[in-house]
Amino acid sequence: MRYLVSVIDDKTDSATPDVMAAIDAFNERIQAEGHWVFAGGLAAPSSATVVDNRGGEALITDGPFLESKEYLAGFWVMEAADLDEALKLAADGSRACDARVEVRPFL
Repeated sequence: MRYLVSVIDDKTDSATPDVMAAIDAFNERIQAEGHWVFAGGLAAPSSATVVDNRGGEALITDGPFLESKEYLAGFWVMEAADLDEALKLAADGSRACDARVEVRPFL
């Protein structure tokens, strides 16, 4: 089963060289163990553009959809046998990136 592990951050520039080294080591480990599907870091919320095309003409606005002190800083898509395994992997990912993470299964 696949899980989205979202990295939740509340500060910019939190990816210190030590944190990046820990993330790289974690990524190498989950690749070697067969859990890796895809991962990526995201630019700051100030770089976001919101597109809303529900009303017949696309409305494009700068900035994040919601103003919040917390934001999605990155993510992993992981393969795990079950939620318990996904939560163990997420705990290790949280430690590596020094941030809280949210785990959600794909439908």
